[in-house]
Amino acid sequence: MNVVLWIVQGLLAVAFAGAGVLKLTKPRSELQPRMPYVEDFSDGTIKLVGAMELLAAIGLVLPWLTGIATVLTPLAASGLVLVMVLAALTHLRRKEHPGIGFNLLLGGLALFVALGRF
Repeated sequence: MNVVLWIVQGLLAVAFAGAGVLKLTKPRSELQPRMPYVEDFSDGTIKLVGAMELLAAIGLVLPWLTGIATVLTPLAASGLVLVMVLAALTHLRRKEHPGIGFNLLLGGLALFVALGRF
């Protein structure tokens, strides 16, 4: 089970680190073709979400890897569950139904990590 958790943690970390870096480094105009929901949020909110995704990606791996403050790993995963629920609600409101499935998949994987590491 530990190996499966590590694999899921790694995959989630890569996905959220990538998304976070994109949101932190690209202007909204460059994000909009692939992420049309950004038009509903301010630049500051988009950067905040990007920073939280990047920090959560680090939190998914680093504490458990180093053995220091390991409780941060399931807390990071729990935070990502919340982010994915809110993202799914945003897609639902915007009638972007394909995005909802992806959010639920990532949220489910994050919940698996949170429960497995608590």
